[in-house]
Amino acid sequence: MEQRSLGRSGIAIPPLVFGGNVFGWTADEATSFRLLDALVEAGFNAIDTADVYSHWVPGHQGGESETVIGRWLQRRGRRDDVLILTKVGMRMGSGEQGLSPDWIRREVEASLRRLQTDTIDLYQAHRDDESTPLEDTLGAFAELIRQGKVRAIGASNYSAARLREALDTSARLGLPRYESLQPLYNLMERPGFEAELGPLCREEEVGVIPYSSLASGFLTGKYRSEADRTKSPRGERTTRYLDARGRRVLAALDEAAARLGATPAQVAIAWLVARPGVTAPIASATSTQQLEDLLKGAQLSLDREAIEALDQASA
Repeated sequence: MEQRSLGRSGIAIPPLVFGGNVFGWTADEATSFRLLDALVEAGFNAIDTADVYSHWVPGHQGGESETVIGRWLQRRGRRDDVLILTKVGMRMGSGEQGLSPDWIRREVEASLRRLQTDTIDLYQAHRDDESTPLEDTLGAFAELIRQGKVRAIGASNYSAARLREALDTSARLGLPRYESLQPLYNLMERPGFEAELGPLCREEEVGVIPYSSLASGFLTGKYRSEADRTKSPRGERTTRYLDARGRRVLAALDEAAARLGATPAQVAIAWLVARPGVTAPIASATSTQQLEDLLKGAQLSLDREAIEALDQASA
């Protein structure tokens, strides 16, 4: 399995990270265990989650995904051959949120308990918290690294200006730096990353692990009309893509998939894997069949014709 360096962290990850937002939500525990087993059996070992998953489900408080992963780790053993990526900062069921040192210290302990592990491989700031000085947040993360509770840190949903400021703060104060960025990036969502964040990450050797790689499922080709939005809990999110540009992208995916003997989802994942500066896209699945599709996409090599057609359709 190909391994890619995650920034300067010394951590290497495969070309696809499994998104654990579905665990305890659209994938029950038994299904989640099957997905995780299949993932590792296929040679992929990186799992991304967050403390807040899945707070949005009625009756949930957050922590449900981490709890499922922790039970799977306990049952499976062999903790060292998987990589656990989680996040802190979003509003939990308790109402607490942010990146203050006190909240980070308390919430990392809660995540470690739920995950049933002593160490988090990549601990990420889920979103920027401008109410807390960057040196305070980074100082708290440094403390966790010194204690061995965290191996490396990353950022998610940061603007280019704030990521630059965070990197400069780390360099100035001798603090650990964000080794990765988790941005929204896919064929339907390009400018927000490509304009400033992408060049900054390449310049500073920050790893990039984009989320929503399939645009809430739109890029699978499953949602092609307003009526299709009822096909899954995520369907409502895809209606914003049902315009002329979205249909051009679907047509380009269909053409490349037919020519390469692949599926639209595989082609969409392969496009991201091939993007300059991208370390590994994050994608989730709720069945082993969907998972197999994703993993094939991470190993699919697109030719120049396909890449140029997709670039033009999604521009």
